Amino acid sequence: MMKRRGITVNIIALLIALVFIFPLYWTFLTAFRTEAQILEWPPKFLPTNLTLANFEEVLAHPQDTPVFQWFINSLFAAVSYASLSVVVCVMAAFALARMQFRFRDAYFKIILASMAVPGMIHFLPNYTTIDALGWTDNLVAIIVPGLASTFGIFLLRQFFISVPREIEEAAIIDGANIRQRIFYVIAPLAKESIIILWVMNFMANWNDYLWALVVLYSPNKRTMPVGMSTLQGKYVTQYGPLMAGALFIAVPSILIFLLVQRYYIKGIDISGAVKE
Repeated sequence: MMKRRGITVNIIALLIALVFIFPLYWTFLTAFRTEAQILEWPPKFLPTNLTLANFEEVLAHPQDTPVFQWFINSLFAAVSYASLSVVVCVMAAFALARMQFRFRDAYFKIILASMAVPGMIHFLPNYTTIDALGWTDNLVAIIVPGLASTFGIFLLRQFFISVPREIEEAAIIDGANIRQRIFYVIAPLAKESIIILWVMNFMANWNDYLWALVVLYSPNKRTMPVGMSTLQGKYVTQYGPLMAGALFIAVPSILIFLLVQRYYIKGIDISGAVKE
């Protein structure tokens, strides 16, 4: 009975995995097909007569579609945002978890309450602030807003609370200042949770479309999602180049996840087990 149940669970898990993998597979297949092959009916699900013409079409007009510049912009913005956000969240989480100050618990409850507020409510105030600072049409506009991630602060605070105070007290006895205690004692213990936060922030910034569309309007300042959206025509859409552009967006996120998969899964296990 147990063996049969295990086989059933594996089959269900395989079917669910196929549901999630198939769109990526179809995107990959479409990117290497001609327009005639893409539109033929019934569709063929196995690769035949693959071509690089769609990628050549995307890269053939650097004046109109500077793909490499968009890629560099997206990579710089996503790495900067993810790294700076981790630093901000680590310091805020440490303060809320290990330091004693007035209204500390009230501040944390306000942070938790803000997680229930839809992100679109912040859209206009953020744009007004960015515009007043003169940051529009600058990559800073998609890096600075949101650095203090409420989820990141919550995640790291919960882990920092679980760290025995004796570890920090030993560091104080050894003469460690607060910066050293944060970044050399407490933060390394939360390595997996920090990796989770970094990857999530990277993907969120890398895939962001609406905010980047509003604050970046020069062709050479666009990010990959905004730039690749220009491949979609107003009346006619060439699906091959569009899917080739989609691969340019998807591949970096997939590679990063594969590189840190071991830490990511372990971090989820640890984070789920942490209790205040």
